Amino acid sequence: MKRSLLVVIFPSVLMFAQKAPMLTDEMAVKLAEKPIHCITQEYPNKTAHIINNASEVPLSPKELHPAFYGCFDWHSSVHGHWMLIRLLKSKNDLSIAKDIENILDNSFRKENLQAEADYFTKYQLTGTFERTYGWAWLLKLDEELATWNHPKAKIWHQNLKPLTDKILNAWKTYLPKQTYPNRTGVHPNTAFAMAFAIDWARATGDKEFENQLIEKAKYFYLKDEKTPAYLEPDGSDFFSPSLEIADLMRRVLPMAEYVQWLNRFYDKRGIENIEKIPVVSDLSDYQTVHLVGLSFTKAWCMKGIAKSLPANHPLKKEFQKTAITFLNNGLPLLFQGNYGGDHWLASFAVYALEE
Repeated sequence: MKRSLLVVIFPSVLMFAQKAPMLTDEMAVKLAEKPIHCITQEYPNKTAHIINNASEVPLSPKELHPAFYGCFDWHSSVHGHWMLIRLLKSKNDLSIAKDIENILDNSFRKENLQAEADYFTKYQLTGTFERTYGWAWLLKLDEELATWNHPKAKIWHQNLKPLTDKILNAWKTYLPKQTYPNRTGVHPNTAFAMAFAIDWARATGDKEFENQLIEKAKYFYLKDEKTPAYLEPDGSDFFSPSLEIADLMRRVLPMAEYVQWLNRFYDKRGIENIEKIPVVSDLSDYQTVHLVGLSFTKAWCMKGIAKSLPANHPLKKEFQKTAITFLNNGLPLLFQGNYGGDHWLASFAVYALEE
């Protein structure tokens, strides 16, 4: 991408290094182009469907998932739709608002979403499909619709309900049986998913699910001390395992308890390491480009953690400042790669900017 265009879209990145980038209308349009172009792009595609017999071999991604078949994989399509809804919701006068609305009208057809819900019972071995990363993004999508007082949002939300119910029931069944958390820096990360699930439960008033999640979060992470954050990241991480835990626990503990927990959780060595900018050696590599997303997830975690800390805590201003650095690092890179990043990174950027 040419430097002149970077200056136009992201002036803060090159001109004001310490200034927090804002989600302007112009930036929103440029970011929205990513999911707009891929939501209806069926190939290349990583279906993650377990083929049970020969009759399932010829099934195309669109036949398996008529609503969420694009954007390379199911979860990226889901959070691409979330992103478009978020932009319509917060910036309803965008120049491309009608285009976005048409895409959502098509994806959120009642029959499409019913087929998505039926997928979890129509085929064998679908109980672990997208558990729990895709489940978390589906609930985030539902949360966005549930909290939007717009006529079409109400229709889309109602049409989504069969799929939401399937995911919710699957999660409520799985959660009591989940003995250990997954502390990876990629999709199966437990803390990330539980944070989004708690957000959904609170937004929709599901107190029972909220309490289940809170108790499980405490069971998994309350006794964590001196987390080995100095070992992060792995070569294809888009999550900081430690920051995801800290971002979850801020939702779980009262401020005073959270401060005590956080002070035990991190040591100086770990803090210094997680504040380092990820080195992305190859933006065209579908795994290495995950490290661009790491800048965005670190930014949203640090912003959330900072908001939850008292004014006198040393990490409050430090994390606020570092989050800006991560955003300014990640935004230009988003436009310099290929489909390996184009199919998902814009959603992460929007969440990090809006958090």
